[in-house]
Amino acid sequence: MTVARSQVDSISARLDKLYEFEREPVTADKLHDGRYFAAMFAGEHVAGTEFVIGALFVQWGAGARDILLGLLLGNLLAVLSWTFLCAPIAVRVRLTLYWYARRIIGPGLTVVYNIVNALLYCCLAAAMIGVSASAVIMALNGIPQLPYVKHPAMTDVYPNSIGWVLVVLMVGAVVVLLAIAGFKKLSQFAAVCSPWMFLIFIVGAVATLPKLGEFHNLADLWNLAQTRVWTGRPGPTGTHLGFWHVTFFAWFCNLAMHVGLSDMAVFRYARHWTYGFYSAFGMYLGHYLAWICAGIMGAVLGNQLNPGQMAYSAAGPAGLLCVLLAGWTTANPTIYRAGLALQIVTPNWPRWLITLVAGAITTVVALFPAIFMKLLDFVAIYGLMLMPIGAIIVTEHWVFPRVGLRPYWADREKLFVNPAALISWAGVLILSFPIEQFTNGRFRCPMDLLGIHLFFRWLPGWLLAAISYLLIARLMPAARARPGEPPEPETSGRSGRDGPAASGPRAPKMDAAVWLAGAAAALSLIACLVIALWVFAGPAAAYEARMATYKTLLMVCTLIYFIGAVYWEVRREQARYES
Repeated sequence: MTVARSQVDSISARLDKLYEFEREPVTADKLHDGRYFAAMFAGEHVAGTEFVIGALFVQWGAGARDILLGLLLGNLLAVLSWTFLCAPIAVRVRLTLYWYARRIIGPGLTVVYNIVNALLYCCLAAAMIGVSASAVIMALNGIPQLPYVKHPAMTDVYPNSIGWVLVVLMVGAVVVLLAIAGFKKLSQFAAVCSPWMFLIFIVGAVATLPKLGEFHNLADLWNLAQTRVWTGRPGPTGTHLGFWHVTFFAWFCNLAMHVGLSDMAVFRYARHWTYGFYSAFGMYLGHYLAWICAGIMGAVLGNQLNPGQMAYSAAGPAGLLCVLLAGWTTANPTIYRAGLALQIVTPNWPRWLITLVAGAITTVVALFPAIFMKLLDFVAIYGLMLMPIGAIIVTEHWVFPRVGLRPYWADREKLFVNPAALISWAGVLILSFPIEQFTNGRFRCPMDLLGIHLFFRWLPGWLLAAISYLLIARLMPAARARPGEPPEPETSGRSGRDGPAASGPRAPKMDAAVWLAGAAAALSLIACLVIALWVFAGPAAAYEARMATYKTLLMVCTLIYFIGAVYWEVRREQARYES
């Protein structure tokens, strides 16, 4: 695994030029306060995939009690993983995962890890494009002059029509162009969209509930939830999810981010590791309330998994717009991240070109509807593939100094690849990767032979990765502590550990028109909720008439919101820049 020292230095020097991540610890004057993290998590985790995941829980036969309690516990475990695993390491070293991992697993293995990351990002963005395409198809099918476009069925793996292919290519092209040309502006627009998108989930579920049956009190409502939404009976695919399935899915849905440590890039800007608790804003607004609301909306469509139809039925044109924007605003930064990761193997390519390549790969993958029809499985596989590296980093960071081993021994010895990390990562993938799903059961991994469900494999896999890495490293003389050697190199990043947060720019001064636009946007959101409650509480006989009025008024309120919110955001940015 070692190469001649001069060759390693030369290869490592060339690889160093390929990175575009921060190499130095974040300094104290660049730290953010808690509001930044609360807003970031709340915005990021109300996305297009929430429509799919919430509906899939219904399709896969989860019970009402299992959903409510399983999501409650699973999201709590995710918050605790961010708080006690990811945030403390990030605050201590102030480095991104990618640069910190390089010092532990070696530059060669980091290249492989980042390529895997990029490809998985492309698949995730492809699911977002598929969700947006669903909304576009629903809108096109509402125009009588245009040919009908058939939406893929839940069991479709391959493209089912020319219309689906053309719509996906069109949506993919728009997403890729936005990712290339307007990432910063798009990020600001996503921040404007987030409160409205979350509200669409809420009002869509509230207005849809009467379609599931009559109810007069909370007991009737609970009965509807158990008999019409989350029935606990196996779905059309014969799958049934129980309490622990729901719990573990909610826990590992963002496994690569917390246990896999990818969000070190975020928390390196935190003043204190307890900022990890701010992840609760994303988990309980997006992965609890939004999933529950999407399940209610999806139950109206029965056994279909059509995000566009689901949103249109619940919220009319505003619902279609929500699906479209939710897919776009999450696919764009995902493609952008994939492009950054792929730059490792394309050092001389401009960023726009590699982003175009990543977007092209993503769009081709999006043509296959299975990528979002089987999103629960994909999320599980995504986490399984990246999780072992997180376990290795946690072990070397926290355990090595306590058992007499050298932290960063691969970096100190100038190893191109850390052999213990490679063996541990490969070993866990062999034991847990669901190869049976790709070979029609002809080949099965050991965990499948033991009957361990895909959703449960990451936890024993994480423990196996940590233990095997520790044991293999102990067998290597280079990993053993040496008398007189400092426990950490000077470049560990601890210099960025403490210090006051930056005071930030002064509050911008804005005129009355800006405040009026902001007030109009806020009032329009309140109006959306009031209209939905009016539909919910009215007499059953006039429900359809109220629903038609509600969809029209909801779109009017949506237009007012975006005019006011975009004006507020643009003028506030201008005022902040001028101040």
